[in-house]
Amino acid sequence: MSSTRKNSFLSHKLISRTNIALVAICCMLAGFLTSRALLSFGITMFGVAGLWGMHPKEWLKQKWWLLGVVWVSILALSYFWSSNKADWAYRMEIKMPFLLLPLAFSLLPAFSLNQLRGFTVAICSLLLISAIYSASFLASNFNDLIYGYKVSKVLPTLAENDHIRFSLCILLTIIWCAYFWPRLEGKIMKGFVAITMVVLSVYLHVLAARTGLMLWYLFIIAYTVFYVSRRNKALAIAVFIVLIVMALVAIEYVPTLRNRVGYFNYMYILFRQGEISAIYSDMNRMISYEISSRVIAAHPLAGVGLGDMMTAMAKGYDKYYPGTDNDLKILPHNQFLVMGLAVGIPALLLFVTWVFAPLRYVRRNRDSFFFAMVWLVLLLPLLVEPMLEIQFGVFVYLFFLLWQRHILLKGITGQQKQA
Repeated sequence: MSSTRKNSFLSHKLISRTNIALVAICCMLAGFLTSRALLSFGITMFGVAGLWGMHPKEWLKQKWWLLGVVWVSILALSYFWSSNKADWAYRMEIKMPFLLLPLAFSLLPAFSLNQLRGFTVAICSLLLISAIYSASFLASNFNDLIYGYKVSKVLPTLAENDHIRFSLCILLTIIWCAYFWPRLEGKIMKGFVAITMVVLSVYLHVLAARTGLMLWYLFIIAYTVFYVSRRNKALAIAVFIVLIVMALVAIEYVPTLRNRVGYFNYMYILFRQGEISAIYSDMNRMISYEISSRVIAAHPLAGVGLGDMMTAMAKGYDKYYPGTDNDLKILPHNQFLVMGLAVGIPALLLFVTWVFAPLRYVRRNRDSFFFAMVWLVLLLPLLVEPMLEIQFGVFVYLFFLLWQRHILLKGITGQQKQA
C-alpha cells in the first residue's frame, strides 16, 4: 500500500504543470536552434501547461495580457483594409504567441530551485554546443569567412543563420546565468556555467553581430554600475578601463570583428560623401525609416493594413529611391514604425504602453535590476529591427522577458505572488 502511494506521488510530481512547462521550454529552445515546427510545438505545449485547470475568470485578471490582446486584435481587424490577405494571414500567425505565452506564464506556478538549476544546465548546454558548431566553420573555411565580414556577412549559425536573434539568445542566457549564479550548487555546476559564460562571451566577439555584442558591453557596464560601484569605486573604474582595453584589443586582433568595424567605417565615409543607396544595409535602414515615416503621415489613424505594409514600402522606394532592386525593399527596421505603418498611431501608442507596462514591477533590488536589464536588452532591438515580424524574434522577445518576469513575480520557492 505504501509503495503504491509512493509511486502515485512520484507520478504526480513528474507530470506537474511546471515539469511539463520545463519540457516544453526545452522543446522551444531546441526548436529555435533547429526546427520551426518543434518551436511551435513547444509553444503550444507550454500554453497547455500554463492554462491547464485554470478557470477563464483567472484570465481576465491578467491586465498586461489583456492589453496585448487589444493591440493584436487591432492588427487582426486590419484584415478589412488589407488588400493582400495572404500576407495578413502570415503576419497574424507570427503574432499568435502574444495571445498564449504571456497568459500561460502568468498562470503558471513558481518553479522550484532544482527545476531552475536543471533549466540553467540545459540552456547552457544547448547554446555552448551551438556556439562551438558555429565557430567550427572557421577551421574549414577561414579565409573566405573572414573576407565575408568585409561585406557584412557573418559566420553560419543555427537558428537558420539568424545571427541577430541567435546573438540575443546567447546574451540573454549570459544574463540569466549571472542572475542565477548565487543559487547554483557544487563546484562542477558552477564551473560548467562559468566556462559557458566565458565561451559564449568570447564567441559573441568572434561572431561580431553588432546588436548582440553592443548589448553585451551594455550589460557589463550596467552590472558594474549596479554592483561594483556600491562597494568599491576604484574597482568599478578598473572594470571600465579593462572593458575599453578589451574592446580595442578585440577590434585589433579578432579578424571577424576587425572587418565588421571596417565595413561600418566604410559605410560612414560613403554617407559623409553624400552617397546614399539601398545597396548598403546600414543606409537602407535609414531609407526605410524615411519612407515609412512618410507613409504613416499619409495614413495616421488606421495605417495601411498589416497585409499591405510591403506594398506601401515598395511604392515609397519607387517614388523616393527609384531603381532600387525589389529584394532591397524592406520593412522599416524599427518595430514601432512597423506598428504605425500597419495600423496607425493610436494602435502604436497602445503597443508602446504594452512594451513599457512591465516596468511597473521594478523595485530597487537585485531581482528587479536583472529584469530591467532583460527588458532593456529586448527593447533596443525593437528600435533597429522589425523583430516581432519574425517567428524567431517573437520567441526570443517573449520567452526571455516572460521568463525573468515570472521569476520576479512568482519567486523561486514555490510560493506565488500576485501577478
